[in-house]
Amino acid sequence: MPRVPGDRPERITSGEEALIAEYWAPLAKGYPGALDLKDDCAVIAPPPGEELVVTTDALIAGVHFLPDEDASAIAWKALAVNVSDLIAKGAKPLAYLLSIALPEADHEWLTRFAQGLDAAQKAFGCHLAGGDTDRTPGPLSVSITAFGTVPAGEMVRRTRARPEDDVFVTGTLGDAALGLMLRREPSTDVLSGVDTAGREFFLEGFSRPRPPIQLVEALRACASAAMDVSDGLIKDLSRLCRASQLGARIEAARIPISRPAEIGLRAGLPLESLLSGGEDYQVLFTAAREHRSDIAQWADKFGVRTTRIGQTVSGTSVVFVNAAGGVMKFSQSGWDHFQDSEPR
Repeated sequence: MPRVPGDRPERITSGEEALIAEYWAPLAKGYPGALDLKDDCAVIAPPPGEELVVTTDALIAGVHFLPDEDASAIAWKALAVNVSDLIAKGAKPLAYLLSIALPEADHEWLTRFAQGLDAAQKAFGCHLAGGDTDRTPGPLSVSITAFGTVPAGEMVRRTRARPEDDVFVTGTLGDAALGLMLRREPSTDVLSGVDTAGREFFLEGFSRPRPPIQLVEALRACASAAMDVSDGLIKDLSRLCRASQLGARIEAARIPISRPAEIGLRAGLPLESLLSGGEDYQVLFTAAREHRSDIAQWADKFGVRTTRIGQTVSGTSVVFVNAAGGVMKFSQSGWDHFQDSEPR
């Protein structure tokens, strides 16, 4: 089973420049501003009339992924979580910087990691432009800074939702949280009725999230506000509403749940586990009612599930209501780095 560098006795003895040439330089080909990774800096120029949108995120062993996670999955996720932020801003991915701190220079692990990055950047349409490779006595750390482009002045903000906007989410929620649950406890009772295909679906959702890059233009055209769902719908919706100085009323029955996850709910899994577990990397957005048909057309065109789950309201209260209209109470809202100790 693949492991994080430092757990294997084998290593290669080449220095930093050799590592860059072997593993990172091939990922930079196709982006002229990377300068073949032969200089100290990259040149990142947006197309005429567009602006750069920049985001950064890090993955740390034992915090964001488990020690036995496959190296290609770590690489995929490291890029995907950054691309997810860009998508929610209506930005098209352009390039990224990689900073990686390795306990060991493990050839097999690095090969798998580079393969994962290659697959991810092809899926998301961007290239490596540079970065830094270090050795660390501590846990493996992978940090990516991603750059995207939007037409000038058209980035989708969190702050511009309006009262009586529709609230939408893409994809289904909670699958990654169930993937993490399975990684920790494969025999968990509430998922005992889920077949092999469903379990693989959960595990893939946790290890290799697929943010809906097809909807970048739709979000710019229709969304009044947006952000990605990374720490759970309950927490991230509250963040969006605070930024826009609004409240929201969400109909729990409308929240999109996958068929395998529905099996878990019927077996007694609390709904809040799906809405607070995080790691979804779907898009939460608001839009005026007149955009409903436009959003449906975009979703149909690209085969991306997009679900209207409620509406923004004046005030500051964010409530989830059940089928009978009763307000639901949750004991947890989402992930917090400084309160939660278990790995993501």
